[in-house]
Amino acid sequence: MKRSFTKYMKVFQKNAGNRSWVIIFTIILSILFSPQLISQDHNHDHEHEHVHDSDRQWLAGDHHIHSRYSVGWDYETDPPSPIIAGDAIYPTPMNALMARYYGLSWMVTTDHGGPNHSKVNLEQAYPELLTSRKAVPEVIQFYGMEFDTPGADHSSLIIPHTHDEADRLYEIESNFNKREPYPADSTWDTEPRMIEALQAMDQFPSKPVVIANHPSRSAPALGVYGLYDPAELRDWNDTTPDIAVGMAGAPGHQAAALNSDGSLIQYPRGGYGNFPTMGGFDQMTARLGGFWDSMLGEGRHWWITANSDSHVHWREGGSDFWPGEYSKTYVWADKSHDDIINGIRNGRVFVTLGDLISELYVTANSVTDEASIGGTIAVEPGSDVQITIRFLDPDAMNAADRNPSVERVDLIIGRVTGPVTDRTADTNPTTEVEARFYEDDWETDRMYKEITYLLEDLDTNSYIRIRGTNGEELEPEIDPAGEDPWADLWFYSNPIFIEVE
Repeated sequence: MKRSFTKYMKVFQKNAGNRSWVIIFTIILSILFSPQLISQDHNHDHEHEHVHDSDRQWLAGDHHIHSRYSVGWDYETDPPSPIIAGDAIYPTPMNALMARYYGLSWMVTTDHGGPNHSKVNLEQAYPELLTSRKAVPEVIQFYGMEFDTPGADHSSLIIPHTHDEADRLYEIESNFNKREPYPADSTWDTEPRMIEALQAMDQFPSKPVVIANHPSRSAPALGVYGLYDPAELRDWNDTTPDIAVGMAGAPGHQAAALNSDGSLIQYPRGGYGNFPTMGGFDQMTARLGGFWDSMLGEGRHWWITANSDSHVHWREGGSDFWPGEYSKTYVWADKSHDDIINGIRNGRVFVTLGDLISELYVTANSVTDEASIGGTIAVEPGSDVQITIRFLDPDAMNAADRNPSVERVDLIIGRVTGPVTDRTADTNPTTEVEARFYEDDWETDRMYKEITYLLEDLDTNSYIRIRGTNGEELEPEIDPAGEDPWADLWFYSNPIFIEVE
């Protein structure tokens, strides 16, 4: 089946410039490689708030995928004319088909903006998304964009699936995307304007989700920030804590060091040419006791994700993996638009690279309460809390035809001490690795591994989070240019908070 699919993909790529042919061929492929063609284009206006947890499962997805409507621009015309496939090259149905092929259950189309690009999204990208939903119904597809963020870098803007989703994105992009006006207007590129944009989104009946993408790609050094800085992200989260909910822990463009023949070139993972990634993760996430831990130490519900940032596949001269080929963001949800965005908003998320794991269950139990990833447990002072970590290390080849295995799992704990006085703070000195677990420390139930650990006599508000790796680095080290991305894999959970009452 895989060989046949690859053969069809080669035919597809040769004809990708013909829009009508692309749509027809995608539908044909969907029929060939799917049991049935059905529509999942339901209209909803409110998220599921009361889905029974037994209906939920871990659903892999990607919130940062570019289509051919991430355009180039012909500046010889006035105003500039969009050049379809001038930046990213694939039609949305192609992205969805590849997302399904690599095991994704959901995805978000996130095209860049530009001069009057809001009309491109509304008149061209959105109709193609509607077609894609019908052609590849097995993948829940969200409408969104990579917001050219005022006063910052890029961010994934995920629009809830409602009857007016296209109008909602048009409203945001046309009024706030910093590259929208022509001629360019520097007053659109300020941090206060982003706060204004978030406040406008907060008035929507169904609120979007905003995730800061590649937050340290412009950072020149460790702890020295560029287009994103700690105070700015705190301002976002303070303004709309249920919209500005987190950042990409692992950026896209992780295939940057791969030639089209699979050999390696001296290029940094993620395009992080200033200060490198660390184990494939951004420094804001990877540094123990760093920025992420400082946010969690305030008690903020600030979550991490991973994504492909797919523009052009590495076998075609690009620096990207297909959606799901390398990075996956798993959300604990039922398979619906509403519950998936609810899961992202509420941190029911873990991320992994290279299919190192495919399921992760973390629970904190006391005598009276229990919580899972993204949740909160309340305990009395002096209580013991049992942490249970259960993960699935699949005995299967990943997209690189390798079968990585988990070498070690870390339990990380930090104190929650409340709001910081210094808004630029990027450290939490209380964060530490509470315990490291190796193969001898876990029980095995088929492919599942289970670890239990007792936190004793807790007397202060805290959080715990989990990470794991296939390597031997005790802490994720700086990734050298030309590193094989498949050799250095990590997974991270979002936190569980422990409130001592």
